[in-house]
Amino acid sequence: MKAKLLYVEDDESLSFVTRDNLQLQGYEIICCRDGKEALKAIQNENFDLCILDVMLPEIDGFTVAKEIRKKNQHVPIIFLTAKSLKEDKIHGLKLGGDDYITKPFSIEELMLKVEIFLRRSRISSSNDQKVYFLGQYQFDFDNLSLEGDNSHKRLTQREAELLRMLVEHKNQVLKREDILEQIWGKNDYFLGRSLDVFISRLRKYLKTDERIKIENIHGVGFRLNVKEFSKVEG
Repeated sequence: MKAKLLYVEDDESLSFVTRDNLQLQGYEIICCRDGKEALKAIQNENFDLCILDVMLPEIDGFTVAKEIRKKNQHVPIIFLTAKSLKEDKIHGLKLGGDDYITKPFSIEELMLKVEIFLRRSRISSSNDQKVYFLGQYQFDFDNLSLEGDNSHKRLTQREAELLRMLVEHKNQVLKREDILEQIWGKNDYFLGRSLDVFISRLRKYLKTDERIKIENIHGVGFRLNVKEFSKVEG
């Protein structure tokens, strides 16, 4: 479940440092040195986010962005540019770019923007369905509510995100590390303990319906077993 990023930069030193930092954050990076390489990459791969230098050999970043948009209207595009001209920024945004970072930039700034856009992309694209029927319960993600036959529970944002992830993968095993990375943003021991607490809460909320069970798969993760399941599209 690693996010796959396209990174196009002709400056070898900058490319090495930036790619290394992105990989340390757990992203899969496809790195290209010019626009031609980038065009080949977008034909052969699907990306979760694209980082494009504007001034590239052969084919510039704006042209690459146009081709990306022909294939995918939703993938976030961040432009890197040495120019701070307002006209260039407007041009890039009109082509379908989502943001600009002006060189020289800090790695921290880039990391923050990447994280923000990936989070927004996941929220907007992963769930056309907003309301779920889960046994006797109706789970409304947008309104953070879980309603049963004789109960109404207001969920926290993280409880709702965890329940949604389980529901979207019902009757499938979800690895602990995948849950932690997608919802908490990182995988470590202490966050793992937090995950266990949240799982216990959800079990408590769902305990009155015998058709629903969150099963612990020892040493691997969890599985939401559901005998009856349907969705209402939002």
